[in-house]
Amino acid sequence: MTTEFAKSADGTRIAFERSGTGPVLVLVDGALCYRDFGPSRPLAKELGDAYTVVSYDRRGRGESGDTEPYAAEREFEDLAAVVKAVGGDAYVLGQSSGAGLAYRATAAGTVKPRKLIGYESPWVGLRPGKDGNPRDYLGELQALLAQGKRGKAVDYFMIKMVEGPWFLPAMMRLMPKVWKQLQGVAHTLPNDARVMGDRFTVPVDELKRISVPTLALAGSKAAPAMLAAQEKVAATVPGAEHRILDGQTHNVAPAALAPEVRRFFA
Repeated sequence: MTTEFAKSADGTRIAFERSGTGPVLVLVDGALCYRDFGPSRPLAKELGDAYTVVSYDRRGRGESGDTEPYAAEREFEDLAAVVKAVGGDAYVLGQSSGAGLAYRATAAGTVKPRKLIGYESPWVGLRPGKDGNPRDYLGELQALLAQGKRGKAVDYFMIKMVEGPWFLPAMMRLMPKVWKQLQGVAHTLPNDARVMGDRFTVPVDELKRISVPTLALAGSKAAPAMLAAQEKVAATVPGAEHRILDGQTHNVAPAALAPEVRRFFA
């Protein structure tokens, strides 16, 4: 696949690729993911017989540029630039914080997809610290990165933010290539925190402005807070559907996600 580039509103170059044939479907990755590392290419392979699947590197990742100062709205514009570059008429599917980005970009009117799917947007609130008070995800991530502690920022994301098992970062370190890729994009973790908002709660006032057909998905093995968040998204977006994928976790299998994509985008 050939890397192409779209120019965002602030001049940042956003790298993307496309594969398959059919109506255009743009995928939006979550935290730490980009074309070379994450779910986009496996999902594109699964859906390429029915869609022209477009995957892109969010700003600051992979081959995409980065421009300061950062704001979530710049990422809305990045998505809009990719959609425009591939013809201006597309379905959009976001996963994890990429779902939050896709929802908010659509709500703002920056992007207007044919239809929109979000898988497990992590509006699960701020988990408590040792003192029982809600953590400051953005502030704590920024502090670690300011000290040059990229690995510790990845650890913080995996353990404190998403409540992965304590041994997960150690396992990642046993895979040098993977660990290098994770550290390479650790500086973008605060971007995902900004996309999800200060309190990591469903932005009801924003999402109720979405006017395109929308599907909020979750896996049956999701934590109660994650399931509740997707229910709230579906209840907030006018006319939205809500479905549960049996046996799926946050790392949804492309083979399990693809049938719902085909059904809803049909």
